[in-house]
Amino acid sequence: MQLSGFTDEAGQGLATQIKATQALGWKHLSARSIDGQNIHDLSEDDFNAAADQLDSAGIQVTEFGSLIGSWSKPIESDFAITLAEIERAIPRMQRLGTKLIRVMSYAQQPWGEDQFEAERFRRLREIVARFADAGLQTVHENCMNWGGFSAEHTLRLIEEVPGLKLVFDTGNPVFQRDRSKSAPYPWQDALGFYQAVKAHVVHVHIKDCLNPPEGSDEPERYTFPGEGQCRLAEILAALQADGYAGAYAIEPHVATVFHATDGEAIDEEQCYSSYVDYGRAFEQQLVNTRSI
Repeated sequence: MQLSGFTDEAGQGLATQIKATQALGWKHLSARSIDGQNIHDLSEDDFNAAADQLDSAGIQVTEFGSLIGSWSKPIESDFAITLAEIERAIPRMQRLGTKLIRVMSYAQQPWGEDQFEAERFRRLREIVARFADAGLQTVHENCMNWGGFSAEHTLRLIEEVPGLKLVFDTGNPVFQRDRSKSAPYPWQDALGFYQAVKAHVVHVHIKDCLNPPEGSDEPERYTFPGEGQCRLAEILAALQADGYAGAYAIEPHVATVFHATDGEAIDEEQCYSSYVDYGRAFEQQLVNTRSI
């Protein structure tokens, strides 16, 4: 079983990310950002230095956590930005020997407004085709994007975009309303989401959290694995029963939220220790699941 994680949550520098991976005894990491820049936005020199550093440490990259079509990009954004990210990502994935690239389906429009579905599908078809031509697999994450509105929305993407596969994030449904249901839109059920889309899942992100309190402006609260409302033990048992053979990548958000607002103070020591502790806690979750 391959275990990995978004090591930029352990530290911004690659040396710290490698150290956290080795502390867990793991041989893989999920590459997202180094020194605050996404891996497809690094300069050529910085990327090459990072790739050499990973080679020297014997660490492989499980997935390329791109910003392509991310929650930070509205569907009206210039598609040239996406195309440039693709052109930079492909040779870097080939250099690292990485086959999976995480993408999204662009930011959610306010509910009730035009969601520009046709344009989302058009863009994703081209994104998937370009990576497929290079022998690489595009996987869509259920996050704060169009596909994250519900399992039904994700399945519509699969229907509309040939060749697209899924990375299932266990925690993201917990803080999102199910837009396939009627108002007042219940919170999504993570286990139900997985069961609906499981035929297309080739990668899994491990995250857990608690629903935002009803009637408040407070955000969701992230927890250690198994301590939130994503029904992690049940999801892991279902994955095991379904014969899932892909990797698991932790994305704790406990000490570091990747999309935190600029200017937030970061306790580097806490980020590192909480990431390692989270990884160990998840390993125990896997042990517990196998013993059920």
